Amino acid sequence: MEILAIKKQMPVILAMALAALASAQKAPQVHPISGRAIAPVMSAAGADWLERREREDEEAPSKAIKLLGLKPGMTVCDLGAGTGYYAVRMARIVGDSGKVYAVDIQPRMLELLGKRLASAGIKNVVPVLGGEAETKLPDASQDLIILVDVYHEFAKPQEMLRSVAKALKPEGVLVLLEFRKEDKTVPIRLEHKMSIEEVRAELGAEGFRIDKVLDSLPWQHMIFLRKKQ
Repeated sequence: MEILAIKKQMPVILAMALAALASAQKAPQVHPISGRAIAPVMSAAGADWLERREREDEEAPSKAIKLLGLKPGMTVCDLGAGTGYYAVRMARIVGDSGKVYAVDIQPRMLELLGKRLASAGIKNVVPVLGGEAETKLPDASQDLIILVDVYHEFAKPQEMLRSVAKALKPEGVLVLLEFRKEDKTVPIRLEHKMSIEEVRAELGAEGFRIDKVLDSLPWQHMIFLRKKQ
């Protein structure tokens, strides 16, 4: 049974190991508010992990997307979109009258996303090359911005949150999916997890308040935030 459990976790363990190896020569960054170690960005070399067959069992993305409450005509953003795993599914819900901005800082990820969109015939996703401190989204344009296992990798989290705040509509929602640091059974490296208190402290310092937290996903917190009025 132990061998089977290890095999099931291998895609996750391998992806996190690759990210750690890529940053092995760099001194770890520490968040100035919470003191947590900022995780390295997973490179496009780990893109297969985003598309792994086990993802539905491990993260229940179909359930997560339903919980977002998306509606036709909405303008939303998948920030840190990678290969577009979430962006494509969100695009089908918001429909032709809606729009999904898929932002990533890696050109190779956007290349993979472009191929995916062309293959699926999806026209309402807009790929955007973002920066470490800037979403590159239009001001006050987004009904919802989602970050799926991404926020903890921001090299400049405070600057990025200010950019996110500018991109959200006045009643817009920011949603974080983060692996639960409080749960030691979640088989993810510690620097790729976050606790609710870390989210509260870090995002609260940049003008966000937690609206609700859903912990019905297998491994992740699903945290809904709004800009403080």
